[in-house]
Amino acid sequence: MNYRIITAIICAAAVLSAMAYERVELRLENSEIYPETTHDIIVTIPDGYISGNPAAVYIGLDGILCNAPSVIDSLSAAGAMPPAIGIFIQPGVVRDSTGTVLRYNRSNEFDSTDGRFAHFLESEIFPAVDSLKLPGNRFLKLTDNPDERMIFGLSSGGIAAFTSAWNRPDLFRRVFCGCGTFVPMRGGHELQVLVRKTEPKPIRIFLEDGYSDAWNPLFGSWFEANTLLASALRFAGYDCDVDWHEGGHSVSGAARIFKDVMKWMWRDYPQPITKGTTSNDMLAPLLDEASEWENAEELPLKGSPKAIYPDSALIAEPIPGSNWLSQTLLDSRGHRHASQQFYWLHSPENRLLKIGGMAFDGNGNLWVVTDAGLQICDQNGRVRAILIMPHDIDVTRCGIVIDDKNVRIDRYSRRLNVTPPKSGIKPASQGQA
Repeated sequence: MNYRIITAIICAAAVLSAMAYERVELRLENSEIYPETTHDIIVTIPDGYISGNPAAVYIGLDGILCNAPSVIDSLSAAGAMPPAIGIFIQPGVVRDSTGTVLRYNRSNEFDSTDGRFAHFLESEIFPAVDSLKLPGNRFLKLTDNPDERMIFGLSSGGIAAFTSAWNRPDLFRRVFCGCGTFVPMRGGHELQVLVRKTEPKPIRIFLEDGYSDAWNPLFGSWFEANTLLASALRFAGYDCDVDWHEGGHSVSGAARIFKDVMKWMWRDYPQPITKGTTSNDMLAPLLDEASEWENAEELPLKGSPKAIYPDSALIAEPIPGSNWLSQTLLDSRGHRHASQQFYWLHSPENRLLKIGGMAFDGNGNLWVVTDAGLQICDQNGRVRAILIMPHDIDVTRCGIVIDDKNVRIDRYSRRLNVTPPKSGIKPASQGQA
């Protein structure tokens, strides 16, 4: 990846601001994550920034919207938020030697839910900004504290803002999403389901949309999709607020409330954003006694691509080439019968999952290590809970063991309120509900 400075100029801030900001324009060329793309970026630096000091970060997608630099400066001057370096990013395009656009990359970058865009921000955008040299031999340093990083986007930029934090809460914990594209375009409609099933993450979120927002009815109603996500976030215990109003697919709604949302977003700073309490009836009991994953300082557990029920009455195994697991009944002599595809796993990125070890708990729930989280299926084969796993696990080699109040995967352990299996004892039936 290459970048070059286009201009570096001092800009006057808005009349209401007591500050001014410095503005630098960059062009990033030939991204490694999005090959041969060009991204134009504006960086704003608050007046009085001390060279090399870690600064809060505001990411704005689709460039400068909602008069963000002036609002940020005004709120910073009033002490309502920390002074922040603004990074305003245009989506990538690919051009030929004559400058003709061969590919618009906005939907691929923003609408995808697979975490590539967050990785792009971390591995390419942040280093480029951090390496900027300013007049007077000054240089920038972006904070690595996720509580001091906020991201805003509109429409496809809105879902990109959300998924950047959802996939990487270690990068972003404050999100403003206007008219978010949580519709069946690239899997965005599945996010509200994943929010309900996944253990809460430390993220604060504000959603905005108009009642008549259906930018393209082919993909459904933007407004209905946003309300479904808001409902899921509240169910899952997130610090979430909304603004629903008359109007359609437009920046005007977000611009009208932008300053107030920024105050809400930073209202208790520097207090860290914490995880909420989910209403998920499988997750909540598990998390009652939860710790974080800790290094067990033991040899890594090796994964077994099957799991046998505590009373040895059935076996679960992956079905090659799919995201299904089969369930096969075993008679008293261990002979197989009545096999069928049974356990359906979530694949948020519409891809073939990597599946590691599996184990049944004492309630007959199947725990499956996947690269989309530790998925927990009920007796009827439905995923009802997803636990976040450490990022550095090799899923395909990762085993799992369920002990009393403790779960081990690979070389990590975590305290959870889980019932261990008892060999030869049949778990109580959960019925067919």
